[in-house]
Amino acid sequence: MSTNREKKGSFIASVGTVSGATAFSRVLGLVREQVMAYFFGAGMATDAFVTAFRIPNLLRDMFAEGAMSAAFVPVFKEKMVHGSDKEAFKLADIVITLILLVVGIVILLGIIAAPAIIYVSANGFVEVAEKFSLTVNLTRIMFVYLLLVSISALVMGMLNSYGRFGIPALSPAMFNLGTVLSVVILYRYFDQPIYTLGIGVVIGGLGQVAIQLPVLWGIGYRYRPRFSFLDEGLKKVIRLLLPMIVGLSAGRINILLNTLLASFLMEGSISYLNYSYRLMHFPLGVFAVALGTVALPRLSEMATRDDTDGLRKAFWETINLNMFVVVPSAVCLIMLGREIVELIYQWGAFSETNASHTTLALIHYSYGLIGFAAVRVTVPLFYASGDSRLPMKISIISVLINMLLYYPLIKVLDFAGLAAATSIAGLVNFIMLAFNLRKMGVIVTWGKLGVNFLRIVSASVLAFLVAKLLPIHPDIGQGVILDRLVNLFVPLFIAGVLYLLFCLIFRVREMSLLFEFMRRKFSKN
Repeated sequence: MSTNREKKGSFIASVGTVSGATAFSRVLGLVREQVMAYFFGAGMATDAFVTAFRIPNLLRDMFAEGAMSAAFVPVFKEKMVHGSDKEAFKLADIVITLILLVVGIVILLGIIAAPAIIYVSANGFVEVAEKFSLTVNLTRIMFVYLLLVSISALVMGMLNSYGRFGIPALSPAMFNLGTVLSVVILYRYFDQPIYTLGIGVVIGGLGQVAIQLPVLWGIGYRYRPRFSFLDEGLKKVIRLLLPMIVGLSAGRINILLNTLLASFLMEGSISYLNYSYRLMHFPLGVFAVALGTVALPRLSEMATRDDTDGLRKAFWETINLNMFVVVPSAVCLIMLGREIVELIYQWGAFSETNASHTTLALIHYSYGLIGFAAVRVTVPLFYASGDSRLPMKISIISVLINMLLYYPLIKVLDFAGLAAATSIAGLVNFIMLAFNLRKMGVIVTWGKLGVNFLRIVSASVLAFLVAKLLPIHPDIGQGVILDRLVNLFVPLFIAGVLYLLFCLIFRVREMSLLFEFMRRKFSKN
């Protein structure tokens, strides 16, 4: 019993480490978005940058941080458990060599084909020659980032398999830092200053790799080029990888279609969706992604040992921890969205109209956060068990649902309809995944899960409603920054306290885990 508690404490501690590092990175990410909003506002240049970055960023999700790490970690972990570190490192050598060759070719083709890519993905830009040309040039600059982030993601997977979570989770902070410093330092040297963001992406990618190298050397790894592309371990990685790429490609094609449709809507639509998506992605990255990151090596080891009971308990633990944090985050974004947008973005060239449109998009991304986060902690169960085909099929179905929703929702909500369609599809994606967990021996007790979910939703809505209705939004007259800080953080603090109180009253199970974790922390100190 004590061993199980220690393992659970260790898991929560690892999630806490990744969440803390990721939170720091996300804060820097918001600073990056603030710098972008302050210097460039929301208009032609920002639409060009967001569109240009979306192409290498989508490829990154497919080949690097999304599929590659998820396919690599289970096989790498299997080599560690049933073989040796030497065998695991040999697999890493082969995969890195293949990445250098394949991604290098993709980058070269991307640079050559950039005009055609933008013509297809943002056809609405074609009529404005300056906008089209700027987007093409930025795309070519930022394609290099794909190789850097691919290597960074693979190194992160290796370090996570060895229980090293902190520095890898901190590596995206280097990306954000590089982007911010590039804009601040280089802005006045460019006739078209938006190029500083493109340069910053490349510099930030270099930082992502560099910060992890000392830890990688610390576990004893030294890269040696290996061209053994018929290796059984590599074949297994590829067998897992290909369905993931197809599934992720469906989602990424959907995002490209999203961009294409937004390019025909009002000026700034792409930027409004981008700014709001970044805000929604903050809690998603800080906790849901952290849970998935820590869970994958752990689940892979359970799957390697055929521990079905462990997989079942791990799902229940992670999905409930996920809801405990993500649901109040979603409610917060809905009810305090305008205050958040004003504090973070409404400075410099970012107008009040920009803030209103960004808030509207944020509201419709917020309820999707629950689905996106649940998918993040459910998919690793399939990947750890060597099944990447079923998530692929479900991803394709959810994308088709998303596309079917575009027309009616755009008619009603304009650009915000794109966010609403994405959110609804995300919720459907999770429900379909959860229903199919039984094929792995993981039975989801929907009644038990639903009761816990309703308790958390009730606690969240009541807490933020009370905090919002209380007369605690004074204009203290000490400057715009201080007024905005008070108007956001005072109700946020009260809502946080009330949320924990209501969770106690409603007997939310995760409160006991929280108290147990805190007790163990304090007893150690």
